[in-house]
Amino acid sequence: MSKVCKDAAAAVDGALFDGMTIMSGGFGLCGIPEHLIAAIRDSGVKDLTVISNNCGVDGFGLGLLLERGQIRKMVSSYVGENKLFEKLYLSGELELEFNPQGTLAERIRAGGAGIPAFFTKTGYGTVIADGKETREFDGEGYVMETALKADLAIVKAWTADTAGNLIYRKTARNFNPMMAAAATLTLVEVEALVEPGQLDPDQIHTPGIYVDRLFKGERFEKRIERTTTRARPEMAAAGEEV
Repeated sequence: MSKVCKDAAAAVDGALFDGMTIMSGGFGLCGIPEHLIAAIRDSGVKDLTVISNNCGVDGFGLGLLLERGQIRKMVSSYVGENKLFEKLYLSGELELEFNPQGTLAERIRAGGAGIPAFFTKTGYGTVIADGKETREFDGEGYVMETALKADLAIVKAWTADTAGNLIYRKTARNFNPMMAAAATLTLVEVEALVEPGQLDPDQIHTPGIYVDRLFKGERFEKRIERTTTRARPEMAAAGEEV
């Protein structure tokens, strides 16, 4: 059966239900599955638990789902770019489970690897460890963190073949590979789609066995959260403005 879908709407068809848990790849706005997020918004599905490094920004990325009131809980490591997120959290309308970023990544990786839990130094002796099992190894304190899994993973890749083998580009690799392996169903949007055999096997980051459906997206917006520039040294020395 072909894994290739016409578009994002076709990819999410029959995959969504109220109350589900979704992993969404990306870091900030880099490497986010923007077409799949929009399709989820348009579906009207609600009461979602979303596992993602962050929650997009106001009006883009996962922020689109916040605007529609579709997210009930976020499992994240950073939420500082979204004013609506702050408002909803402080008013008690949005649940939040905060994780150190490395811990979040490892919890997702463990879910995909079939590891139910692991011990880490990160957070030991802080509020992060409240209510969790702790142990001592070689005289050092560790806190136990449990694996994360999801009903659905939405992933953005650079190039794929029709068998679902994926290649990510530079920092857009971020959380996408481990999420692709940690969900019951994995949907992928790509910028380029080729036939099997056209990708160098040594360059494949996610094997096709983890991918259930994929499609070639169009017109990726690829927003930048915040652009900061400074004058080049030679221009600054000459008193020129950028």
